[in-house]
Amino acid sequence: MSINTHSNTKSNIEKVTTVAVVSDTHAYLDPRIAEIVADCDYAVHAGDICGVNVIQEMKPKLGQVLAVAGNNDPYCHFSDDELPESIRFEIANGIIAVEHGHKHGALQPSHESMRKAHPNAKIVVYGHTHKQVIDKDALPWVINPGAAGKTRTHGGPSCLVLECSTAKEWNIQVHRFKEDFV
Repeated sequence: MSINTHSNTKSNIEKVTTVAVVSDTHAYLDPRIAEIVADCDYAVHAGDICGVNVIQEMKPKLGQVLAVAGNNDPYCHFSDDELPESIRFEIANGIIAVEHGHKHGALQPSHESMRKAHPNAKIVVYGHTHKQVIDKDALPWVINPGAAGKTRTHGGPSCLVLECSTAKEWNIQVHRFKEDFV
């Protein structure tokens, strides 16, 4: 799958596309994270969605949400037939690979194993641990947005935003909110 980039208002030459990265919502998307998704061009969900309502609440500017199945999705709303186990897509001269991560180690997925599984990617996105991680120690980068719902947020719901540029290094914005559940 290839996603077209759009022109950034800063320059007619540089193309920047923003991608909201979320995971582990477990049937609830924090409204503050939904607002971040709405400010991005695209959205990625790295599994354990546990309800079609979450995908419906994710409304990126260009309308496309790319999602994979997590280890809990077959027991919730989704089946293995409805969501792929992994996806890869090209954006701004780089490939983003997305999977839930649980097949690379149950408690602490191996970043080396993910890098070997996706050697041509610029970034590998995974979820499963509910812990936010940005590993830029080797290529591809391996990132986990943390949990974007109410379940085991480890300090509050979180997500990442990728700024994918055709002219310069990609950037990762970190977003974490206080646990403010009613």
